[in-house]
Amino acid sequence: MKYRCLILDHDDTVVKSTPNIHYPSFIEALKVLRPNMEPLCFEKFVEYCFKPGFAELCKDILKFTEEEQQYQYKVWKKYTSTKVPEFYPGFSELITKYKELGGIVCVVSHSESKQINRDYMLNCKLKPDLIFGWDLEEDKRKPSPYPIIEIMKRFNLDSNEILVVDDLKPGLDMAKKCNVSFAAAGWSHVIPEIKDYMKLNSDYYFSQVDSLKEFIFSK
Repeated sequence: MKYRCLILDHDDTVVKSTPNIHYPSFIEALKVLRPNMEPLCFEKFVEYCFKPGFAELCKDILKFTEEEQQYQYKVWKKYTSTKVPEFYPGFSELITKYKELGGIVCVVSHSESKQINRDYMLNCKLKPDLIFGWDLEEDKRKPSPYPIIEIMKRFNLDSNEILVVDDLKPGLDMAKKCNVSFAAAGWSHVIPEIKDYMKLNSDYYFSQVDSLKEFIFSK
């Protein structure tokens, strides 16, 4: 294998979740929090999550108060606790084989650890070795380098032994801060501007899970 450790994003990298969970839950919350606002289309929501990021969308663009953020979080929790996203085809086999060969699988995501563990157990009958999720303090979430630094310490890894796989800019920025290789998960991209940016700025860009799998297991 090319790398001892995979650091995987979760939403729209390993599981297809934004169209069926994150976006509709956000729209449901907006109907209460911003009833006079023009509905936010899916593409615009994804663009905001790409840049400047979801937290910035809530705080800086929509100007949610702390109470409003808690309401949005409550609606989101209702969706994430009741809807289980499926892995993209091929990812269960990739992760299972990688673990069997002695690889380390970590997850750095803006979803919560409990749901990530649930999704892994239901889809491939194992749990990640380490998870850094939304339940962390805000300054420790990606794009902060904190998760990668901690993973390197925990498993005694050098930067050249790690591959980060993510579909959006926060994961890319996190990897660059740590001089770690980055592969863009292009199979979830629907917006040309995001696709072009990720192709231009990533070390690797894969439009299919099978292509990523072939790359990881090549000698």
